[in-house]
Amino acid sequence: MEYSVKSGIPEKQRSACVVVGVFESRRLSAAAGQLDEASGGFLTQLLRRGDMEGRLGQTLMLTNVPDTLCDRVLLVGCGREREFGDQAYNKAVAAMASALQDSGAVEAVSYLTDLPVKGRDNPWRVRTAVQTTATTLYRFDQLKSRKDTPRRPLRKLVLTVPGRRDLAPGEAAAREGQAIANGMDLTRDLGNLPGNLCTPTYLAERAEQLAAEYPALSVEVLGPKEMETHGMGALLSVARGSRQEPRLIVMRYDGGNKGDKPHALVGKGVTFDSGGISLKPAAAMDEMKYDMCGAASVFGAVRAALELELPLNLVGVIAATENLPDGNASKPGDIVTTMSGQTVEILNTDAEGRLALCDALTYTERYHEPTSVVDMATLTGACIIALGHEAHAVLGNHHPLVNELLTAGRDTGDRAWELPLWEEYQDALKSNFADMANVGGRPAGTITAACFLSRFTRKMRWAHLDIAGTAWTSGDNKGATGRPVALLTRYLIDRC
Repeated sequence: MEYSVKSGIPEKQRSACVVVGVFESRRLSAAAGQLDEASGGFLTQLLRRGDMEGRLGQTLMLTNVPDTLCDRVLLVGCGREREFGDQAYNKAVAAMASALQDSGAVEAVSYLTDLPVKGRDNPWRVRTAVQTTATTLYRFDQLKSRKDTPRRPLRKLVLTVPGRRDLAPGEAAAREGQAIANGMDLTRDLGNLPGNLCTPTYLAERAEQLAAEYPALSVEVLGPKEMETHGMGALLSVARGSRQEPRLIVMRYDGGNKGDKPHALVGKGVTFDSGGISLKPAAAMDEMKYDMCGAASVFGAVRAALELELPLNLVGVIAATENLPDGNASKPGDIVTTMSGQTVEILNTDAEGRLALCDALTYTERYHEPTSVVDMATLTGACIIALGHEAHAVLGNHHPLVNELLTAGRDTGDRAWELPLWEEYQDALKSNFADMANVGGRPAGTITAACFLSRFTRKMRWAHLDIAGTAWTSGDNKGATGRPVALLTRYLIDRC
Protein backbone atom coordinates (compact mmCIF):
# COMPACT_ATOMS: atom_id res chain seq x y z
CA MET A 1 0.00 0.00 0.00
CA GLU A 2 1.26 3.46 -0.93
CA TYR A 3 0.35 6.45 1.24
CA SER A 4 0.80 10.10 0.31
CA VAL A 5 -0.34 13.54 1.45
CA LYS A 6 -1.81 16.46 -0.48
CA SER A 7 -4.04 19.50 -0.11
CA GLY A 8 -6.87 20.62 -2.38
CA ILE A 9 -10.64 20.84 -2.69
CA PRO A 10 -12.60 17.58 -3.05
CA GLU A 11 -14.56 18.38 -6.21
CA LYS A 12 -11.30 18.92 -8.16
CA GLN A 13 -9.76 15.54 -7.28
CA ARG A 14 -9.23 13.25 -10.29
CA SER A 15 -9.44 9.99 -8.38
CA ALA A 16 -11.17 6.62 -8.39
CA CYS A 17 -12.82 7.66 -5.12
CA VAL A 18 -13.10 10.67 -2.81
CA VAL A 19 -13.95 9.92 0.84
CA VAL A 20 -15.83 12.39 3.05
CA GLY A 21 -17.56 12.20 6.40
CA VAL A 22 -21.20 12.58 7.45
CA PHE A 23 -22.20 13.15 11.08
CA GLU A 24 -25.50 12.30 12.74
CA SER A 25 -28.14 13.35 11.93
CA ARG A 26 -27.31 13.75 8.24
CA ARG A 27 -24.88 16.60 8.98
CA LEU A 28 -22.26 17.02 6.27
CA SER A 29 -18.60 17.50 7.18
CA ALA A 30 -16.79 20.50 5.68
CA ALA A 31 -15.41 18.47 2.75
CA ALA A 32 -18.78 16.81 2.16
CA GLY A 33 -20.39 20.26 2.17
CA GLN A 34 -18.00 21.40 -0.55
CA LEU A 35 -18.91 18.40 -2.69
CA ASP A 36 -22.59 19.04 -2.05
CA GLU A 37 -22.32 22.67 -3.12
CA ALA A 38 -20.36 21.78 -6.25
CA SER A 39 -22.92 19.10 -7.20
CA GLY A 40 -25.95 21.35 -6.73
CA GLY A 41 -27.12 19.73 -3.49
CA PHE A 42 -26.81 16.14 -4.73
CA LEU A 43 -25.63 14.79 -1.35
CA THR A 44 -28.29 16.70 0.57
CA GLN A 45 -31.02 15.20 -1.59
CA LEU A 46 -29.75 11.66 -0.91
CA LEU A 47 -29.60 12.25 2.82
CA ARG A 48 -33.04 13.80 2.95
CA ARG A 49 -34.62 10.75 1.34
CA GLY A 50 -33.01 8.55 4.03
CA ASP A 51 -30.17 6.87 2.15
CA MET A 52 -27.81 7.54 5.08
CA GLU A 53 -28.14 8.75 8.65
CA GLY A 54 -24.46 9.22 9.51
CA ARG A 55 -24.22 6.53 12.18
CA LEU A 56 -20.65 5.69 13.15
CA GLY A 57 -19.19 3.13 10.73
CA GLN A 58 -22.02 3.41 8.18
CA THR A 59 -20.88 3.77 4.55
CA LEU A 60 -22.54 4.69 1.26
CA MET A 61 -20.78 4.49 -2.11
CA LEU A 62 -21.97 6.93 -4.78
CA THR A 63 -21.21 7.11 -8.49
CA ASN A 64 -21.86 9.80 -11.08
CA VAL A 65 -21.92 12.67 -8.60
CA PRO A 66 -22.57 15.78 -10.76
CA ASP A 67 -19.81 18.31 -11.44
CA THR A 68 -17.04 16.33 -9.78
CA LEU A 69 -13.93 14.82 -11.35
CA CYS A 70 -13.84 11.58 -9.32
CA ASP A 71 -15.36 8.24 -10.33
CA ARG A 72 -16.90 7.60 -6.91
CA VAL A 73 -17.71 9.34 -3.65
CA LEU A 74 -17.67 7.34 -0.42
CA LEU A 75 -19.70 8.74 2.45
CA VAL A 76 -18.55 7.50 5.87
CA GLY A 77 -20.71 7.80 8.97
CA CYS A 78 -18.92 9.50 11.86
CA GLY A 79 -21.58 9.44 14.58
CA ARG A 80 -22.31 12.45 16.75
CA GLU A 81 -20.01 15.37 15.99
CA ARG A 82 -19.65 16.46 19.62
CA GLU A 83 -18.58 12.92 20.57
CA PHE A 84 -16.10 12.51 17.72
CA GLY A 85 -12.89 11.48 19.52
CA ASP A 86 -10.05 9.02 19.05
CA GLN A 87 -12.17 5.87 19.08
CA ALA A 88 -14.80 7.24 16.70
CA TYR A 89 -12.10 8.46 14.31
CA ASN A 90 -10.49 5.01 14.24
CA LYS A 91 -13.83 3.34 13.57
CA ALA A 92 -14.58 5.75 10.74
CA VAL A 93 -11.19 5.15 9.12
CA ALA A 94 -11.59 1.37 9.51
CA ALA A 95 -15.03 1.54 7.87
CA MET A 96 -13.52 3.56 5.01
CA ALA A 97 -10.70 1.05 4.48
CA SER A 98 -13.07 -1.93 4.40
CA ALA A 99 -15.45 -0.23 1.98
CA LEU A 100 -12.64 0.84 -0.35
CA GLN A 101 -11.11 -2.65 -0.39
CA ASP A 102 -14.41 -4.08 -1.62
CA SER A 103 -15.22 -1.27 -4.05
CA GLY A 104 -12.82 -1.95 -6.92
CA ALA A 105 -11.23 1.49 -6.47
CA VAL A 106 -7.47 0.95 -6.51
CA GLU A 107 -6.75 4.46 -5.25
CA ALA A 108 -8.63 7.04 -3.22
CA VAL A 109 -8.37 10.52 -1.66
CA SER A 110 -9.55 10.68 1.94
CA TYR A 111 -10.82 13.84 3.60
CA LEU A 112 -11.41 12.08 6.91
CA THR A 113 -8.07 13.51 8.03
CA ASP A 114 -9.69 16.96 7.91
CA LEU A 115 -12.30 16.00 10.51
CA PRO A 116 -11.96 17.70 13.91
CA VAL A 117 -10.88 15.15 16.52
CA LYS A 118 -10.84 16.48 20.06
CA GLY A 119 -7.32 17.32 21.18
CA ARG A 120 -5.63 15.96 18.05
CA ASP A 121 -3.80 17.81 15.28
CA ASN A 122 -3.58 16.98 11.59
CA PRO A 123 -0.28 15.01 11.81
CA TRP A 124 -1.89 12.78 14.45
CA ARG A 125 -4.90 12.21 12.20
CA VAL A 126 -2.66 11.36 9.23
CA ARG A 127 -0.43 8.99 11.20
CA THR A 128 -3.41 7.27 12.83
CA ALA A 129 -5.22 6.94 9.49
CA VAL A 130 -2.23 5.10 8.02
CA GLN A 131 -1.95 2.75 11.01
CA THR A 132 -5.68 2.05 11.19
CA THR A 133 -5.97 1.45 7.44
CA ALA A 134 -3.05 -0.98 7.50
CA THR A 135 -4.48 -2.79 10.52
CA THR A 136 -7.90 -3.09 8.88
CA LEU A 137 -6.52 -4.47 5.63
CA TYR A 138 -4.06 -6.89 7.25
CA ARG A 139 -4.60 -10.54 6.39
CA PHE A 140 -2.60 -13.61 7.42
CA ASP A 141 -3.21 -16.09 4.63
CA GLN A 142 0.27 -17.21 3.59
CA LEU A 143 -0.40 -20.72 4.89
CA LYS A 144 -3.69 -21.15 3.03
CA SER A 145 -3.74 -22.99 -0.28
CA ARG A 146 -6.53 -20.69 -1.54
CA LYS A 147 -6.19 -17.02 -0.70
CA ASP A 148 -9.23 -14.77 -0.43
CA THR A 149 -7.75 -11.67 -2.05
CA PRO A 150 -9.79 -8.84 -3.60
CA ARG A 151 -9.79 -8.72 -7.40
CA ARG A 152 -8.87 -5.03 -7.39
CA PRO A 153 -7.46 -4.22 -3.94
CA LEU A 154 -6.80 -0.69 -2.74
CA ARG A 155 -3.21 0.20 -3.65
CA LYS A 156 -2.87 3.94 -3.02
CA LEU A 157 -4.44 6.17 -0.38
CA VAL A 158 -4.00 9.95 -0.45
CA LEU A 159 -4.58 11.72 2.88
CA THR A 160 -5.47 15.39 2.86
CA VAL A 161 -4.10 18.27 4.90
CA PRO A 162 -5.60 21.78 5.20
CA GLY A 163 -2.98 23.71 3.21
CA ARG A 164 0.46 23.68 1.64
CA ARG A 165 2.27 24.60 4.84
CA ASP A 166 0.82 21.42 6.38
CA LEU A 167 2.34 19.18 3.71
CA ALA A 168 5.75 18.64 5.34
CA PRO A 169 4.36 17.72 8.80
CA GLY A 170 1.74 15.55 7.09
CA GLU A 171 4.32 13.70 5.01
CA ALA A 172 6.44 13.09 8.13
CA ALA A 173 3.37 11.75 9.93
CA ALA A 174 2.49 9.46 7.02
CA ARG A 175 6.05 8.12 6.95
CA GLU A 176 5.93 7.49 10.69
CA GLY A 177 2.55 5.80 10.42
CA GLN A 178 3.79 3.59 7.58
CA ALA A 179 6.86 2.53 9.58
CA ILE A 180 4.72 1.68 12.61
CA ALA A 181 2.25 -0.21 10.40
CA ASN A 182 5.08 -2.21 8.81
CA GLY A 183 6.46 -3.02 12.25
CA MET A 184 3.03 -4.12 13.44
CA ASP A 185 2.60 -6.31 10.35
CA LEU A 186 5.91 -8.05 11.10
CA THR A 187 4.86 -8.54 14.72
CA ARG A 188 1.48 -9.96 13.69
CA ASP A 189 3.03 -12.26 11.09
CA LEU A 190 5.44 -13.72 13.65
CA GLY A 191 2.72 -14.06 16.27
CA ASN A 192 0.29 -15.78 13.91
CA LEU A 193 2.79 -18.39 12.72
CA PRO A 194 2.25 -21.80 14.32
CA GLY A 195 4.75 -23.21 16.78
CA ASN A 196 5.94 -25.92 14.39
CA LEU A 197 7.22 -23.19 12.05
CA CYS A 198 8.03 -20.31 14.37
CA THR A 199 10.69 -21.95 16.55
CA PRO A 200 13.54 -20.25 18.43
CA THR A 201 15.82 -21.03 15.50
CA TYR A 202 13.31 -19.50 13.09
CA LEU A 203 13.21 -16.26 15.13
CA ALA A 204 17.01 -16.11 14.99
CA GLU A 205 16.90 -16.56 11.22
CA ARG A 206 14.31 -13.78 10.88
CA ALA A 207 16.61 -11.46 12.84
CA GLU A 208 19.43 -12.25 10.43
CA GLN A 209 17.10 -11.60 7.48
CA LEU A 210 16.24 -8.21 8.98
CA ALA A 211 19.93 -7.43 9.29
CA ALA A 212 20.43 -8.37 5.63
CA GLU A 213 17.64 -5.94 4.70
CA TYR A 214 18.98 -3.12 6.90
CA PRO A 215 22.82 -2.89 7.00
CA ALA A 216 22.61 -0.60 10.05
CA LEU A 217 21.47 -3.62 12.10
CA SER A 218 23.85 -6.21 13.51
CA VAL A 219 22.73 -9.52 14.99
CA GLU A 220 24.32 -11.92 17.47
CA VAL A 221 22.76 -15.27 18.37
CA LEU A 222 23.65 -17.28 21.46
CA GLY A 223 22.92 -21.02 21.63
CA PRO A 224 22.85 -23.42 24.60
CA LYS A 225 26.63 -23.68 24.91
CA GLU A 226 27.06 -19.91 25.09
CA MET A 227 24.17 -19.70 27.58
CA GLU A 228 25.89 -22.27 29.77
CA THR A 229 29.11 -20.27 29.59
CA HIS A 230 27.23 -17.17 30.76
CA GLY A 231 25.50 -19.11 33.52
CA MET A 232 21.95 -18.65 32.22
CA GLY A 233 20.51 -21.44 34.34
CA ALA A 234 17.00 -19.97 34.44
CA LEU A 235 16.57 -19.64 30.67
CA LEU A 236 18.10 -23.07 30.08
CA SER A 237 15.75 -24.62 32.64
CA VAL A 238 12.74 -23.57 30.56
CA ALA A 239 14.17 -25.20 27.43
CA ARG A 240 15.02 -28.56 29.03
CA GLY A 241 11.75 -30.24 28.01
CA SER A 242 11.98 -29.25 24.35
CA ARG A 243 13.82 -30.73 21.39
CA GLN A 244 14.13 -27.22 19.99
CA GLU A 245 17.29 -25.51 21.20
CA PRO A 246 16.85 -22.10 22.85
CA ARG A 247 18.28 -18.93 21.38
CA LEU A 248 19.22 -15.58 22.87
CA ILE A 249 18.89 -13.13 19.98
CA VAL A 250 20.59 -9.74 20.15
CA MET A 251 19.80 -7.07 17.55
CA ARG A 252 21.92 -3.91 17.70
CA TYR A 253 21.18 -0.68 15.82
CA ASP A 254 23.69 2.15 16.16
CA GLY A 255 21.87 5.13 14.70
CA GLY A 256 23.00 7.61 17.34
CA ASN A 257 26.31 9.06 18.40
CA LYS A 258 29.18 6.67 18.93
CA GLY A 259 29.55 5.92 22.61
CA ASP A 260 25.98 6.86 23.53
CA LYS A 261 24.40 4.18 25.68
CA PRO A 262 21.57 2.37 23.91
CA HIS A 263 17.94 2.08 24.81
CA ALA A 264 17.07 -1.59 25.26
CA LEU A 265 13.95 -3.58 24.41
CA VAL A 266 13.78 -7.09 25.88
CA GLY A 267 11.14 -9.59 24.76
CA LYS A 268 9.82 -12.92 25.97
CA GLY A 269 9.96 -15.36 23.07
CA VAL A 270 8.35 -18.59 24.27
CA THR A 271 7.36 -19.89 20.85
CA PHE A 272 5.00 -22.43 22.40
CA ASP A 273 4.03 -22.72 26.03
CA SER A 274 2.38 -25.95 27.17
CA GLY A 275 3.04 -25.05 30.80
CA GLY A 276 5.70 -27.73 31.05
CA ILE A 277 5.17 -30.26 33.87
CA SER A 278 2.58 -27.82 35.30
CA LEU A 279 0.55 -28.57 32.17
CA LYS A 280 -2.05 -26.08 30.98
CA PRO A 281 -5.69 -27.11 30.30
CA ALA A 282 -6.27 -28.31 26.73
CA ALA A 283 -8.90 -25.68 25.90
CA ALA A 284 -7.44 -22.88 23.76
CA MET A 285 -3.90 -24.17 24.25
CA ASP A 286 -3.32 -23.47 20.56
CA GLU A 287 -3.23 -19.78 21.52
CA MET A 288 0.00 -20.41 23.40
CA LYS A 289 1.80 -19.91 20.09
CA TYR A 290 1.23 -16.24 20.97
CA ASP A 291 3.46 -16.51 24.04
CA MET A 292 6.28 -15.09 21.91
CA CYS A 293 4.46 -11.83 21.16
CA GLY A 294 6.82 -9.91 23.43
CA ALA A 295 9.67 -11.02 21.20
CA ALA A 296 7.59 -10.27 18.11
CA SER A 297 7.01 -6.74 19.42
CA VAL A 298 10.76 -6.22 19.74
CA PHE A 299 11.09 -7.22 16.09
CA GLY A 300 8.35 -4.77 15.10
CA ALA A 301 9.73 -1.82 17.06
CA VAL A 302 13.28 -2.44 15.82
CA ARG A 303 12.03 -2.61 12.24
CA ALA A 304 10.15 0.67 12.64
CA ALA A 305 13.24 2.36 14.10
CA LEU A 306 15.33 1.11 11.18
CA GLU A 307 12.80 2.31 8.59
CA LEU A 308 12.63 5.75 10.22
CA GLU A 309 16.42 5.85 10.64
CA LEU A 310 15.97 7.13 14.18
CA PRO A 311 19.07 8.94 15.51
CA LEU A 312 19.58 6.77 18.58
CA ASN A 313 21.31 3.59 19.64
CA LEU A 314 19.02 0.65 20.25
CA VAL A 315 19.46 -2.96 21.32
CA GLY A 316 16.77 -5.61 21.15
CA VAL A 317 17.26 -8.78 23.19
CA ILE A 318 14.98 -11.81 22.81
CA ALA A 319 14.91 -14.91 24.99
CA ALA A 320 13.53 -17.58 22.65
CA THR A 321 12.58 -21.07 23.79
CA GLU A 322 9.76 -23.61 23.97
CA ASN A 323 8.23 -24.79 27.25
CA LEU A 324 7.21 -28.46 26.95
CA PRO A 325 6.89 -31.51 29.24
CA ASP A 326 9.53 -34.19 28.87
CA GLY A 327 11.51 -36.63 30.97
CA ASN A 328 14.24 -33.98 31.15
CA ALA A 329 11.91 -31.05 31.82
CA SER A 330 12.20 -28.91 34.95
CA LYS A 331 9.99 -30.07 37.82
CA PRO A 332 8.16 -28.13 40.51
CA GLY A 333 10.59 -27.83 43.40
CA ASP A 334 13.72 -27.66 41.23
CA ILE A 335 16.17 -24.88 42.07
CA VAL A 336 18.21 -23.11 39.38
CA THR A 337 20.94 -20.50 39.44
CA THR A 338 20.40 -17.44 37.25
CA MET A 339 23.05 -15.49 35.35
CA SER A 340 22.96 -12.90 38.15
CA GLY A 341 23.98 -15.58 40.68
CA GLN A 342 20.61 -15.51 42.45
CA THR A 343 18.84 -18.82 42.95
CA VAL A 344 15.18 -19.54 42.13
CA GLU A 345 12.89 -22.29 43.38
CA ILE A 346 10.57 -23.28 40.52
CA LEU A 347 7.22 -23.86 42.17
CA ASN A 348 5.28 -23.69 38.89
CA THR A 349 6.85 -24.52 35.53
CA ASP A 350 4.07 -22.52 33.82
CA ALA A 351 5.62 -19.36 35.24
CA GLU A 352 8.43 -19.78 32.74
CA GLY A 353 8.46 -16.37 31.06
CA ARG A 354 10.04 -14.63 34.02
CA LEU A 355 12.73 -17.33 34.13
CA ALA A 356 13.64 -16.67 30.52
CA LEU A 357 13.45 -12.90 30.92
CA CYS A 358 15.56 -12.62 34.07
CA ASP A 359 18.67 -14.00 32.35
CA ALA A 360 17.99 -11.86 29.25
CA LEU A 361 17.76 -8.76 31.47
CA THR A 362 21.02 -9.59 33.25
CA TYR A 363 22.74 -10.16 29.91
CA THR A 364 21.42 -6.83 28.60
CA GLU A 365 22.74 -4.94 31.62
CA ARG A 366 26.11 -6.64 31.69
CA TYR A 367 27.01 -6.47 28.01
CA HIS A 368 25.16 -3.41 26.70
CA GLU A 369 24.98 -0.97 29.66
CA PRO A 370 21.69 0.51 28.45
CA THR A 371 20.39 3.94 29.43
CA SER A 372 16.89 2.46 29.78
CA VAL A 373 15.34 -1.00 29.56
CA VAL A 374 11.77 -1.87 28.61
CA ASP A 375 10.77 -5.51 28.63
CA MET A 376 7.50 -6.83 27.24
CA ALA A 377 5.91 -10.20 27.77
CA THR A 378 2.64 -12.10 27.68
CA LEU A 379 3.44 -12.83 31.29
CA THR A 380 0.35 -13.30 33.45
CA GLY A 381 -3.29 -14.23 33.07
CA ALA A 382 -3.83 -12.04 36.12
CA CYS A 383 -3.22 -9.02 33.90
CA ILE A 384 -6.33 -9.90 31.88
CA ILE A 385 -8.36 -10.11 35.09
CA ALA A 386 -7.05 -6.71 36.21
CA LEU A 387 -7.22 -4.72 32.96
CA GLY A 388 -9.07 -6.82 30.41
CA HIS A 389 -7.97 -6.57 26.79
CA GLU A 390 -7.73 -2.80 26.42
CA ALA A 391 -4.60 -1.69 28.28
CA HIS A 392 -1.11 -3.07 28.82
CA ALA A 393 0.04 -3.15 32.43
CA VAL A 394 3.19 -1.13 33.06
CA LEU A 395 5.35 -1.38 36.16
CA GLY A 396 8.87 -0.15 36.76
CA ASN A 397 11.55 1.15 39.09
CA HIS A 398 12.01 4.53 37.36
CA HIS A 399 8.95 6.78 37.40
CA PRO A 400 10.06 9.10 34.54
CA LEU A 401 10.45 6.05 32.29
CA VAL A 402 7.03 4.71 33.27
CA ASN A 403 5.49 8.12 32.57
CA GLU A 404 7.20 8.27 29.17
CA LEU A 405 5.62 4.94 28.23
CA LEU A 406 2.21 6.04 29.48
CA THR A 407 2.49 9.26 27.44
CA ALA A 408 3.48 7.32 24.31
CA GLY A 409 0.48 5.05 24.83
CA ARG A 410 -1.92 7.97 25.15
CA ASP A 411 -0.50 9.64 22.06
CA THR A 412 -0.86 6.55 19.88
CA GLY A 413 -4.01 5.10 21.41
CA ASP A 414 -1.94 2.01 22.31
CA ARG A 415 -2.62 2.64 25.97
CA ALA A 416 -1.05 1.31 29.16
CA TRP A 417 -1.97 1.59 32.83
CA GLU A 418 0.45 1.68 35.73
CA LEU A 419 0.23 -0.88 38.54
CA PRO A 420 2.13 -0.45 41.84
CA LEU A 421 5.47 -2.11 42.49
CA TRP A 422 5.66 -1.60 46.24
CA GLU A 423 8.24 -3.35 48.39
CA GLU A 424 5.49 -5.05 50.40
CA TYR A 425 4.65 -7.26 47.41
CA GLN A 426 8.15 -8.79 47.42
CA ASP A 427 7.30 -10.91 50.47
CA ALA A 428 5.13 -13.14 48.27
CA LEU A 429 8.26 -14.51 46.58
CA LYS A 430 9.89 -15.87 49.75
CA SER A 431 11.30 -19.38 49.53
CA ASN A 432 12.57 -21.67 52.28
CA PHE A 433 15.17 -23.17 49.98
CA ALA A 434 16.34 -20.53 47.49
CA ASP A 435 16.73 -16.76 47.17
CA MET A 436 13.23 -16.53 45.76
CA ALA A 437 10.33 -18.54 44.36
CA ASN A 438 9.19 -18.05 40.77
CA VAL A 439 5.54 -17.50 41.77
CA GLY A 440 3.86 -15.60 44.55
CA GLY A 441 0.38 -17.08 44.70
CA ARG A 442 -2.91 -15.90 43.19
CA PRO A 443 -3.19 -12.39 44.72
CA ALA A 444 -1.67 -9.58 42.63
CA GLY A 445 -0.16 -12.04 40.15
CA THR A 446 0.87 -9.38 37.64
CA ILE A 447 2.57 -7.34 40.34
CA THR A 448 4.45 -10.24 41.94
CA ALA A 449 5.66 -11.34 38.49
CA ALA A 450 7.08 -7.85 38.00
CA CYS A 451 8.56 -8.01 41.51
CA PHE A 452 10.45 -11.11 40.40
CA LEU A 453 11.88 -9.28 37.38
CA SER A 454 12.70 -6.23 39.48
CA ARG A 455 15.25 -8.31 41.42
CA PHE A 456 17.30 -8.53 38.24
CA THR A 457 17.01 -4.86 37.25
CA ARG A 458 18.09 -2.97 40.38
CA LYS A 459 20.96 -1.23 38.56
CA MET A 460 18.82 -0.25 35.55
CA ARG A 461 16.21 2.30 34.62
CA TRP A 462 13.64 -0.37 33.91
CA ALA A 463 9.98 -0.78 33.04
CA HIS A 464 7.93 -3.89 32.33
CA LEU A 465 4.94 -4.20 29.99
CA ASP A 466 2.61 -7.12 30.61
CA ILE A 467 0.81 -7.60 27.29
CA ALA A 468 -1.03 -10.83 28.07
CA GLY A 469 -4.40 -9.20 27.46
CA THR A 470 -3.47 -7.09 24.45
CA ALA A 471 -1.07 -9.07 22.23
CA TRP A 472 -3.78 -11.16 20.56
CA THR A 473 -7.52 -11.56 20.26
CA SER A 474 -9.55 -14.75 20.55
CA GLY A 475 -12.79 -15.91 18.97
CA ASP A 476 -13.85 -15.47 15.34
CA ASN A 477 -11.25 -12.73 14.81
CA LYS A 478 -8.44 -14.69 16.43
CA GLY A 479 -5.03 -13.25 15.67
CA ALA A 480 -2.08 -11.20 16.86
CA THR A 481 -2.77 -7.48 17.29
CA GLY A 482 0.68 -6.00 16.70
CA ARG A 483 0.56 -4.23 20.06
CA PRO A 484 2.55 -2.58 21.67
CA VAL A 485 4.63 -1.68 18.61
CA ALA A 486 2.93 1.71 18.22
CA LEU A 487 3.61 2.61 21.86
CA LEU A 488 7.23 1.45 21.67
CA THR A 489 7.95 3.28 18.42
CA ARG A 490 6.43 6.51 19.72
CA TYR A 491 8.50 6.12 22.89
CA LEU A 492 11.68 5.73 20.81
CA ILE A 493 10.80 8.70 18.59
CA ASP A 494 10.29 10.84 21.69
CA ARG A 495 13.77 9.85 22.90
CA CYS A 496 15.17 11.48 19.76
